[in-house]
Amino acid sequence: MKLLAVPAFTDNYIWMLHDAAHAVVVDPGDAAPVLAMLDRLKLEIAGILVTHHHGDHTGGLAGLAERARQRGRVPPPVLGPAGSGIAGLTQTVAEGDTVELLGLGFQVLAVPGHTLDHLAYVARPAGEAPLLFCGDTLFSGGCGRLFEGTAAQMHASLGRLAALPADTRVCCAHEYTLSNLAFASAVEPDNAELAAHRAHCEALRARGEPTLPSRIGLERAINPFLRSGEAAVAAQARAQGAASDDPVAVLAAIRTWKNHYR
Repeated sequence: MKLLAVPAFTDNYIWMLHDAAHAVVVDPGDAAPVLAMLDRLKLEIAGILVTHHHGDHTGGLAGLAERARQRGRVPPPVLGPAGSGIAGLTQTVAEGDTVELLGLGFQVLAVPGHTLDHLAYVARPAGEAPLLFCGDTLFSGGCGRLFEGTAAQMHASLGRLAALPADTRVCCAHEYTLSNLAFASAVEPDNAELAAHRAHCEALRARGEPTLPSRIGLERAINPFLRSGEAAVAAQARAQGAASDDPVAVLAAIRTWKNHYR
């Protein structure tokens, strides 16, 4: 299986997983870069997975369906969360479901916080590290804003993702890594692994390369939103107004701090 991060807009990635003939597409906010990649690699879409209802994750669905119809083909199945009015879904999925595409089982996890409908998908290709398509719940060095959910929901969702195997590849939907690591360095200035990874990612971006996918084991070591139980993170959260060292209170305080951090 080949994994591709297709750039879209200013900082989105649309993920594609393909077997040289067919592809699974995750969160196609824009049809154009997906179609260009499909044409370049001579691929057909086997299915589309949607993590949540925001337009930069769903805006390309109509264009991909129309392209299939123009070629006399049935549009690919589009799977995503129920209850959020996503136009173009052909099947709703929820916590506990497993979706079969490209001969792989994609396990569906409910991970509310950024939005209430947010899902993540975990695949385990034979002989390869697992894949996590987590949309805007988990970023490298960060997490999504709490637009609809609560800090408690986000803490629980991130905990579920952090419990995945350490080698799990983290395929998040935005190239936010450098800004996230700058903030993480303010939270944990003495974290040597964070400092080393930040330098590595700065070099990647200087070469025009993506910083993703990350790995769950790495995120456990550098991501303050997965480290709300650490004393150093809690101390910084208290300085930002957290009432206690409770991990949910810590996460809420550092998420609010991140919202205004420059």
